[in-house]
Amino acid sequence: MLGIVCKTFDGIKALEKYDGDGKIKDIAGLHGLGSSIGRKIDGRFTAFCLEDLRHKPTSCLSNDPQKKLALLKPKLPDGKCPSGFLDFVVNMVNLDDRNLFCVTAGGHGLRETLFYNLFSYLQAYKTRADMLSALPCITHGAVSLDGGMITKNGLFLLGSRENFEVKFPLITGRSGLSLNYSQIETMIWKLRWEQHNIEQDMLREQQLLDKARAASSGKPQV
Repeated sequence: MLGIVCKTFDGIKALEKYDGDGKIKDIAGLHGLGSSIGRKIDGRFTAFCLEDLRHKPTSCLSNDPQKKLALLKPKLPDGKCPSGFLDFVVNMVNLDDRNLFCVTAGGHGLRETLFYNLFSYLQAYKTRADMLSALPCITHGAVSLDGGMITKNGLFLLGSRENFEVKFPLITGRSGLSLNYSQIETMIWKLRWEQHNIEQDMLREQQLLDKARAASSGKPQV
């Protein structure tokens, strides 16, 4: 699946422009760019707006350079973690260094917004047998490395996977950024977020002050 990811709704609006009749302008937005390079866009395409996506209400693992979500491992009725459980798929996505600190105005990153909405609590297992043995604790679907797939409770995808070829890029298992650099970047984003909140608070305070002054002077506030 291919899609365009925008931080704000302004980015979404910039992708397409419409005329008075609601028809798409071929010379504006993404359609204009496609036409300029000889690749007209036909049909629909998916666009994600990060600030409008429902984010995962949880924190990230402390000192984790990939900012993985702090999710509790599934447990069988006997209290043990299922054999062959690898991780939640949302935490198995390796983010590029430049995307690790991409956050919304609310301070939520790609893993908390985009990938949580795509994968939710989807679980990954080593084998199909491991996955089937873990059925009691699978609530939002699961996949296995040998091709097994459960999309939701009671719905299994069967058949051959010979026509599908999945390739994974080789990663080192650790971010290319040093921990100190990552911490500095995180502090910068937090400071920007706090600055945004302070500016919003100051704006509200100024509006209240203006209303109070108008009320005391007897002049109507426009």
